[in-house]
Amino acid sequence: MANVAVIGAQWGDEGKGKIVDWLSARADVVVRFQGGHNAGHTLVIDGVTYKLSLLPSGVVRKGKLAVIGNGVVVDPWALDAEIGRLKALGVSVTPENLIVAENAALILPLHRELDTAREAGAEALGTTKRGIGPAYEDKVGRRAIRAVDLKDLNTLPGKVARLLAHHNALRRGVGAEELTVEAVVAELVAVAPKVLPFIGPVWRVLDQARKEGKRILFEGAQAVLLDVDHGTYPFVTSSNTVAGQAAAGSGIGPRQIGYVLGIVKAYTTRVGDGPFPTEQKNETGERLGTRGAEFGTVTGRKRRCGWFDAVLVRQTIVTGGVDGIALTKLDVLDGFDEIKVCVGYTLNGKPHDYLPADAVEQAGIEAVYETIPGWSQSTRGARSWAELPANAVKYVRRIEELIGAPVALLSTSPEREDTILVRDPFLG
Repeated sequence: MANVAVIGAQWGDEGKGKIVDWLSARADVVVRFQGGHNAGHTLVIDGVTYKLSLLPSGVVRKGKLAVIGNGVVVDPWALDAEIGRLKALGVSVTPENLIVAENAALILPLHRELDTAREAGAEALGTTKRGIGPAYEDKVGRRAIRAVDLKDLNTLPGKVARLLAHHNALRRGVGAEELTVEAVVAELVAVAPKVLPFIGPVWRVLDQARKEGKRILFEGAQAVLLDVDHGTYPFVTSSNTVAGQAAAGSGIGPRQIGYVLGIVKAYTTRVGDGPFPTEQKNETGERLGTRGAEFGTVTGRKRRCGWFDAVLVRQTIVTGGVDGIALTKLDVLDGFDEIKVCVGYTLNGKPHDYLPADAVEQAGIEAVYETIPGWSQSTRGARSWAELPANAVKYVRRIEELIGAPVALLSTSPEREDTILVRDPFLG
């Protein structure tokens, strides 16, 4: 049996939550390995909608161990609030079904304040203003406060002083009031009891699970095109979102990940600024957004919408290490007389077959389309190939050809059971 990593293969919002939840029925452990509470996963289970930001999707399933790995930056106040929201929906989150890596870096209020101040300026990148980027900066700058630091409150003042030596200089630069060590320590002392019961050596827990033959599901946030190295820089997130991060962000060896499932929407969306070659700023884009309910789970921001970009996905298949894809939201395309798919680019009037790393060149990319016949019948809720219109099947097969990867799962609605299984990722 293969452990499985699930990653977004576009700009995020592809429906990872539903797919991870569907796969979690076959898993014993579900692990978040990067990002923070800027992620947004929506699950619909037995008519109940769960909106998760930081917690792994498996936490809503009884008998599953949920893990937040060291690659995640953890806002302890957001974690406590999310646990509380789930409790109100009848889901109990305890140290028996959730473990947080003791070496995970924490997001503090000062990170959120810095993020917000930066986004108010001319160099705004369209972040969620939740402190994710500044927290990662402190992590790689070796001045972060980590979850394990909450164990010994006597050592906190010195660590906070080192952190504030950097942040108070930044705060002076943006015109914010400087912080005292005492004030920051007091915040941490207050939140520590809510977090400490959950922290532990995640690497050791996962190694034991592996030795016992348990199935591990690694759940990514955001997507490959938002990867800090492989995405549309600088309009990216602050972590690596590719499958390779599943190992580094949780403390297991890369050979322990047997199958990488890339989640791909049947069209394309993105939130915030940055290049988007197939964006439709017209009636088509509005129709896709309305039918697909394209609003961010975390922020409520309206998503930009456009046709499927096979060039981009072909690229993320390679950089993301994807073995097969889960194609989601096929039903949103129901009723289109014809559907366009981007099969190539032009750059300065010449053919171009990938998205360049240079931001200026990215802005100059123009999409080349292939037109595919649409279908009038509904695909919503289909659970077998036989229930799909012939043209819908042809559309899926054409996407497979263009991106160079097979469809392992096909999702036809937000409901968990409305899924067509082509190949079980856990079987490798």
